[in-house]
Amino acid sequence: MNLLAILAALGLEQWHAPAWRVSIERAFVRQARALERKFNGGTAGQGAIAAGIAVVPVTAAATAIWWALDAVNPFAGLAFNALVLYVLMGFRRFSHAVSAIVAAFKEGDLVAARRALGSWRGRVSSELGSGDVARIAIERGLVEAYRQVFAVLFWFVVLPGPAGAVLYRAVARLAQEWSEAPRGEDLTPLDREREAFGMPVRRLLALLDWIPVRLTAIAFAAVGDFEDAVASWRTQAAGWAREEGGKAMGIVLASGAGALGVVLGGPLPSPAGAPDWRPELGTGDPVEPEVLPSAVGLVWRALVLWLVVILLVTLANLLP
Repeated sequence: MNLLAILAALGLEQWHAPAWRVSIERAFVRQARALERKFNGGTAGQGAIAAGIAVVPVTAAATAIWWALDAVNPFAGLAFNALVLYVLMGFRRFSHAVSAIVAAFKEGDLVAARRALGSWRGRVSSELGSGDVARIAIERGLVEAYRQVFAVLFWFVVLPGPAGAVLYRAVARLAQEWSEAPRGEDLTPLDREREAFGMPVRRLLALLDWIPVRLTAIAFAAVGDFEDAVASWRTQAAGWAREEGGKAMGIVLASGAGALGVVLGGPLPSPAGAPDWRPELGTGDPVEPEVLPSAVGLVWRALVLWLVVILLVTLANLLP
């Protein structure tokens, strides 16, 4: 049943992604900000309470609805699971955003490629060269594929009904909203309060990420350059600990870069002039626009591998 729900959700998302999905996410973000305003007194305990208020009701409600529908008719429960995954997963966002950038490069239009990337990441990208645009697109694509597809699928399969998928996406969105202060900046008292307030949900996310992030890295290695992916993961991922996403995203990016045979990370041009120096991940050549379709293909192959494994596990559970 889980596999049928996953396939239905993926098919629906590739067919059409309605605007109301974004509205649901925005409503959750508004709630997260309201909880921060109400509860943030600069302590981790207050952050834990706020996180519980944000996460527990939506997870419990989704699980209760699934349980009631499944008790009436298993196919009703299946349809609800597919609907929840359809709302939560974002594979289309990644693949279509990269496709727009690839199309711009095919036309030789760097400005359009920058505009597409800027729209996707919500940040002005006028200082970026073609290689920078491609590199950042791959980095963001690998992270979003993990956050919105692989991790969601893992917890959906592990916990009953839609509980795992809802729990993971809610915690990940809260951790993003209650994030740490930018690296390298002097922390103000307000920054310190926000860091302490968001610490519990960030630690919970790190716990939820521990297994699926490694399974995702193994999948990238299996469908790409295995030796380089594993070597990059083992020797470079820890260096990403202080960057956005921490070591978990370092594992995703290092294994993805190694599997593709390119170098991610490195200096990131800044509108202020001085580049933002980040650790390099992967081995091989610098990223060029021609690599973008290969990155999409890597994620697709890894997803197919996951689906095959889920199918085999499902069949094994059906055997007497």
